[in-house]
Amino acid sequence: MATVAAVPALTANDSHKKNRIQVSNTKKPLFFYVNLAKRYIQQHNEVELSALGMAIATVVTIAEILKNNGLATEKKVLTSTVGMKDENKGRLVQKAKIEIVLGKSDKFDNLMSPPAPTESEEAAADDDDKKE
Repeated sequence: MATVAAVPALTANDSHKKNRIQVSNTKKPLFFYVNLAKRYIQQHNEVELSALGMAIATVVTIAEILKNNGLATEKKVLTSTVGMKDENKGRLVQKAKIEIVLGKSDKFDNLMSPPAPTESEEAAADDDDKKE
């Protein structure tokens, strides 16, 4: 497998966004990124998921999990190719890139808050209080 190094091509608004997650398909488990994306949506009302090459499938899966659970809505999907220097072959190769921007859904806060106790749970808690 070829080692690929990124050729710097960041614009001023690209560099170090506080709500961008650059996903790798080898570094962290899927739900690490899902939970991180939830936290970013909570803090910034949106999250940008970004990936290159083989990690694109992981980004799409993360976005679909968040959308299917009612936590996020899709705001923007951008695809492009990026010139990368292949260290083994010493030449420029084109890598596919995807950026998916997800916004906070209307149901996000309700879904993220802990569920209210049911009547039977409240009754059990009252019984426990009476015993003390």
